[in-house]
Amino acid sequence: MSVITTIEDLRVLAKKRVPRMFYDYADSGSWTESTYRANEADFQKIKLRQRVAVNMENRSTATKMVGIDVKMPVAIAPTGLTGMQHADGEILAAKAAERFGIPFTLSTMSICSIEDIAAHTKAPFWFQLYVMRDRDFIERLIDRAKSVNCSALVLTLDLQILGQRHKDLKNGLSAPPKPTLSTMLNLLTKPRWCLGMLGTKRRQFGNIVGHVKGVTDMANLGAWTAQQFDPRLNWGDVEWIKKRWGGKLILKGIQDVEDAKLAADSGADALIVSNHGGRQLDGAESSIRALPEIVEAVGSKIEVHMDGGIRSGQDVLKAWALGARGTYIGRAFLYGLGALGEAGVDKTLEIIHRELDLTMAFCGHTRIATVDKTILLPGTF
Repeated sequence: MSVITTIEDLRVLAKKRVPRMFYDYADSGSWTESTYRANEADFQKIKLRQRVAVNMENRSTATKMVGIDVKMPVAIAPTGLTGMQHADGEILAAKAAERFGIPFTLSTMSICSIEDIAAHTKAPFWFQLYVMRDRDFIERLIDRAKSVNCSALVLTLDLQILGQRHKDLKNGLSAPPKPTLSTMLNLLTKPRWCLGMLGTKRRQFGNIVGHVKGVTDMANLGAWTAQQFDPRLNWGDVEWIKKRWGGKLILKGIQDVEDAKLAADSGADALIVSNHGGRQLDGAESSIRALPEIVEAVGSKIEVHMDGGIRSGQDVLKAWALGARGTYIGRAFLYGLGALGEAGVDKTLEIIHRELDLTMAFCGHTRIATVDKTILLPGTF
């Protein structure tokens, strides 16, 4: 295996090692995938100003996200089906994040459960919540997160209904995978993945199966989501969830200034500028393009974070320069996980941190706290 130096190296290796339906689940968007592509491409259009003859010793990327110390302004994003990229994937990623010193966010649609993560880590993790029709289940889900001392709740607002993801439909996405001929032929080419799955009992949605009344078959994820996710979700529900939770609340899925103002007025601790990785409304603006206007409108009232398209430490620095006080990596850590398991997540974080640290120095700063949009070339952002 060649030397891995970039997130792209990890993506290429993950594509070889992860079954097609799960790799495509992670590495795709909705409809034409234009927003999915724009999330990444728009970062590349923003150019940096290199400075020279500046003392570059004693650099630090450390900061806080919602009052929590972090080694760099990055958290692992909530991603569904992480335990299908690699056996026990959520546990492995959470351990890597804890070791590195950044937050790990567990998805409602994870394979490993809230209790699984708590049993394998010491640092408090974050939990991401989807709102479903069964409000009794939602109350119990929030209480389960509280019982293991999750330090923040990330409430996703942009998935009341599911965007049409063509690759998932064509692949017949399910967890565990259905034993169709095409699926079995593909699995034969992924022996490492199969061996890992044989060694774990975690192959279904750990937060849901056995916890939701009447849920015994989640093989058709799309149909189940359409049936269970609540299209009636509104700002009144946000208030109810905030009271039920009682801790730090982060609202994910904000792309519009008017929604950002409502988020700021809701009493939440932070919002995440996000288009769900280009997996919901295709044709929506990229997250990095939506970020500056939202920061200008509400940045003094609520902590603004962002996700979508981050593939390097340079992307993290550009987002910070435009006002994001936290960023999230989803696909980047999934590539590492699919490629090399826990060591791959370690590698992802090392790559991003090193790129962030060096780029910050080249731009004339030794502490991320002093970085602002003056490091960016005017006219490119």
